[in-house]
Amino acid sequence: MPAVTATSALITTIADLPRHAGRKLGPTEWQPMTQDSVNRFADLTNDHNFIHVDPERARQTPFRGTIAHGFLTLSMLGPISQQLVVVEDAATSINYGLNKVRFPSAMPVGAEFRGHGEVVDVTEIDGGVQLTAAFTIEVKGAGRPAVAAECLFRYYR
Repeated sequence: MPAVTATSALITTIADLPRHAGRKLGPTEWQPMTQDSVNRFADLTNDHNFIHVDPERARQTPFRGTIAHGFLTLSMLGPISQQLVVVEDAATSINYGLNKVRFPSAMPVGAEFRGHGEVVDVTEIDGGVQLTAAFTIEVKGAGRPAVAAECLFRYYR
């Protein structure tokens, strides 16, 4: 089970998960977006756009510095969701997909971010349940989130 550091995490069971529709989740603890994380993501994905990896050149853009890849920001929903929702009796769980994703603002390197969520729906599936949850990643001091996504997770007995 992942360490639960969120101030309002949901710790539940498969049977009780449907009762939590509408429940707000989070926030998680603030954490930094580092240039090292961005550079490692660029290497893993072979996406070396200067706006992500060249601080000098990126200073000349409207962002005034490097920004995290949108897909790096999106990938942070994995650990954030695991902090915000813990289904104790699930034998296993998977990310099943996304219904929609938006990147309302950039995540500047050096910024701090945290996650929030809400349980939208829980439906029975063969061998378990499917959770639909809306998550956002907030950037400290920004007016809009860096990512907003409706995520689907499956928890199996």
